[in-house]
Amino acid sequence: MIIKRFKTIITLIALSSSFCMGQAPKKPMAQLINDEFKFAVDQYKVLANNIPAGLTPQSYANGKSINHDIKWWCSGFYSGSLWYLYEQTKDASIKKEAEEALKVIEPNQTYTGNHDLGFMMYCSFGNAYRLTGKPEYKAVVQRSAESLASRYRPSIKSIQSWDKNRYWQCPVIIDNMMNLEMMNWVSDHGGSPKYKEIAISHSNTTLKNHFRDDFSSFHVIDYNLETGAIIKKATWQGAANCSAWSRGQGWALYGFTMMYRFTKDATYLKQAKGIAHFILNHPNLPADKIPFWDFDAQGIPFTKRDASAGALIASALLELGQFTSGQEKEEFKSAAETMIYSLASPAYRAKLGENGGFLLMHSTGAYPLNSEIDVPLVYADYYYLEALLRYKKWYL
Repeated sequence: MIIKRFKTIITLIALSSSFCMGQAPKKPMAQLINDEFKFAVDQYKVLANNIPAGLTPQSYANGKSINHDIKWWCSGFYSGSLWYLYEQTKDASIKKEAEEALKVIEPNQTYTGNHDLGFMMYCSFGNAYRLTGKPEYKAVVQRSAESLASRYRPSIKSIQSWDKNRYWQCPVIIDNMMNLEMMNWVSDHGGSPKYKEIAISHSNTTLKNHFRDDFSSFHVIDYNLETGAIIKKATWQGAANCSAWSRGQGWALYGFTMMYRFTKDATYLKQAKGIAHFILNHPNLPADKIPFWDFDAQGIPFTKRDASAGALIASALLELGQFTSGQEKEEFKSAAETMIYSLASPAYRAKLGENGGFLLMHSTGAYPLNSEIDVPLVYADYYYLEALLRYKKWYL
């Protein structure tokens, strides 16, 4: 009993003080956002020099840059981040780099090998079209939606995430909610209504099957493709099948908030609020509100953080705040502010010229697979920049 109490005290102390020593004095948010975008432009010019031709950046570890071919699910985040930087700074060299990065991944518009076309093509070409209005960019997004639609399986009323393999028959992962933004957008901008219908169908199935009573989400639901029956519920990148993998909760929060934006279905808003309260009220959420890689991970508070989950959740909370009011709106805004200040501090944000050119440190890709642990990740940067942009747009 004494040992148990001692561990509890240590945990509480660590959670309340973790990373605080690295936090910079608070700037006014407007100044912080301006400074962060200026820093990011200079830092991404460093990153650009570390990318071999035909590849896209992913991470940096052991003094080496890590890049992948264009079929990697993260291939659109680099160009998407560059468009966010150009939007805020109008730096011509950044725009040129963004345009070149689009050329590298353009062939992905006909790729049907997984569910990640939204990540790959909407974060990139979607932002490019939003800022330039070039019809050729819109055409790529429309073609990408058709490719993604090919993975819709009527028998399970969902988009199949990964192909059948030795682990799964027909897996659908919570991450897939993010790719529905492209489907909704294309239908709302002159494309076939079927894309939005698929997005709604997938969301409803996810709502039914992915969540526990406390609004936490499983990572993977495996289906029998012939009968539509659930084979198993699992968490592939989290601590255990019964755990709440942090980035997965972020995908869920962002996804259902986004679905409410496109449909105004109150069921989606209720779900997003429930997920947000699960995250923000969790006893294992640290004081700086940057989650551990899993809310139920062993070794808390001494295990690894996931800055990518923090950036993603901050961005989602800022949008959710647009659909709420009063104390709840302030709660979501305040939590996102804390996350942004934390991520902008030396505890998480790299120094100029370091970290391989990436902005944020201390992300975790797949801890149980011993993959991408305590490293920068390109999508952490993307959602960090998006959170900064959203705060400036909606709250300043």
